Amino acid sequence: MPVYSYRARTKAGALVMGERTADNKQMLASMLHREQISPLSIKEKRAMFGKSSMGGKVKPRELAVFTRQFSVMIDAGLPLVQALESLSSQSENKSFKKVVAAVRGEVESGSTLATAMRAHPKVFDELFTNMIAAGEAGGILDTILQRLSSYIEKSVKLKRAVRSALIYPCAILSIAVLVVSVILVYVVPTFMTLFAVLNVPLPLPTQIVIALSHFMTRYIVFILIGLVMLFFAFRSYYSTENGRYQVDRVMLKMPVLGALLRKISVARFSRTLSTLITSGVPLLEALDVTGKTAGNAVVERAIQKTRKAIEQGRTIVDPLKETGVFPPMVTQMVGVGEQTGAMDAMLTKIAEFYEDEVDAAVKDLLTALEPMLIMFLGLVVGGIVISMYLPLFTLIDKLSG
Repeated sequence: MPVYSYRARTKAGALVMGERTADNKQMLASMLHREQISPLSIKEKRAMFGKSSMGGKVKPRELAVFTRQFSVMIDAGLPLVQALESLSSQSENKSFKKVVAAVRGEVESGSTLATAMRAHPKVFDELFTNMIAAGEAGGILDTILQRLSSYIEKSVKLKRAVRSALIYPCAILSIAVLVVSVILVYVVPTFMTLFAVLNVPLPLPTQIVIALSHFMTRYIVFILIGLVMLFFAFRSYYSTENGRYQVDRVMLKMPVLGALLRKISVARFSRTLSTLITSGVPLLEALDVTGKTAGNAVVERAIQKTRKAIEQGRTIVDPLKETGVFPPMVTQMVGVGEQTGAMDAMLTKIAEFYEDEVDAAVKDLLTALEPMLIMFLGLVVGGIVISMYLPLFTLIDKLSG
């Protein structure tokens, strides 16, 4: 979405400036009016080298530390502007330092903290700013910041679990491809010269390996170009709404990995929605934010369908069941939480359960994959080596006979 810079006045008459993403100027104006801010001017920012708003990449861990320190300062009674100034001066990330300084400047000029942070969507996402707005409205900003830091830390832990589940098999497979390519391109041709000199008959396994070596040495440039093109084609397809949905749907149906990804999605959904509801964000708005931060297009669509059903006057349980994405235990517990008025507590319990499930599933997956991948690597490399020595064994048998 394009980024717009705007000048506006709050209900109290204070002048505020900032940047925000929106589909168009009209949508941004509507968003500002809903926040009781009257826009004076809205201009689209021109992107430079693919970047359209202040602030580069900020690591979730940095954001968690910032949020935790911010909550401690506010809890200690430090004025908002002074706390932001202190946090800006001690940040080691230059890009993040500029963003915090800009937020401090906007707050100092009369803007609310949530509005000032919304001007920097690359750093402070919708979940963050919505919770800050709820904290400011309820006078519990320090509590909200503590919840936010806990949420970000748990989110980082969940991402680390996913990364550890994927990095190991990807590393082993990459090593296998690299080793096999080196053997086929550099080692096998040496044996081919030797076989030609000795004029020995070649068994079928050796012929297959030599044919693969011929193919690799002749077409390696085209293979590499093809792989790069395939990568960019997949990336382009995945960037489309339908492409992302189809890929995520296939991923969720994969054996073993699909079950793990579903647990991760349920844990993220429960943790995010619980955090937002506990912080006082209205359910419809909380579902909207949760859908956008789901990390899976299938889950996102399911949440958006549930949100529309609630808008039409239905309860949350039946639409969740109808999506077929969430396990029966989740929908039953959400239903109990809705009936008893303790949905946030129920969602927290679901999140904790599935986060433990993800940890256990990742450990089991790595335990099962390690011997399988080592065996695969050994069979592939060992098979190629043995196939190249078979003609020599035949020759030795003839000479000894």
